Amino acid sequence: MQLDIPQGDFAGYIFDLDGTLVDTMPLHYLAWDEAMHAVGLKEKLSEDLFYSLGGVPTLRVAELIGKHYGLTVDPDAVMHNKEMLYLQLVHKAEPIAPVVEFLERMAPTHPCAIATGGTPEVALPALDAAGLRGFFKVIITPNDVPPGRGKPAPDMFLLAAKKMGVPPERCLVFEDAEPGIRAALAAGMQVVHVPSRR
Repeated sequence: MQLDIPQGDFAGYIFDLDGTLVDTMPLHYLAWDEAMHAVGLKEKLSEDLFYSLGGVPTLRVAELIGKHYGLTVDPDAVMHNKEMLYLQLVHKAEPIAPVVEFLERMAPTHPCAIATGGTPEVALPALDAAGLRGFFKVIITPNDVPPGRGKPAPDMFLLAAKKMGVPPERCLVFEDAEPGIRAALAAGMQVVHVPSRR
């Protein structure tokens, strides 16, 4: 995978987690498929639907998948079951080499942050499984912004920039999914697209 890094005087770097830094998206897909079957899904969960929701907060994903399939679900219960299933798989998470190599080059001299749609309960184990937690003093999850202000809203990226002490326009974001790319652009940041479907 070749990353297209734009030219610019960047003072800080913000990374999405799942599908960007760590190859967890296939693991999340398996957990969502099983969690939705537990509440009445009769077919294989659409991978296109799943990947289109990359970066969206987990609770909202439960609502959107349920709505897509016409299922009446308790999003909170589905989310907790999905995260329990995912945590049984997270030890298999592998770092995404080109992104991690860039992180390793920049982290000694630049602040780096995580802005993820996952809750701390799933984000931190993924970072630990990939051996990456030590690179980040700033980790932003949906818990850190008002309800409904996760990706594609810009709030998570703006908060990460603020906590790093870097103006938004001098941040470079690494993202794999459309909602996160839209959020970063709305925050006035440039974006490196990392393809998550390999």
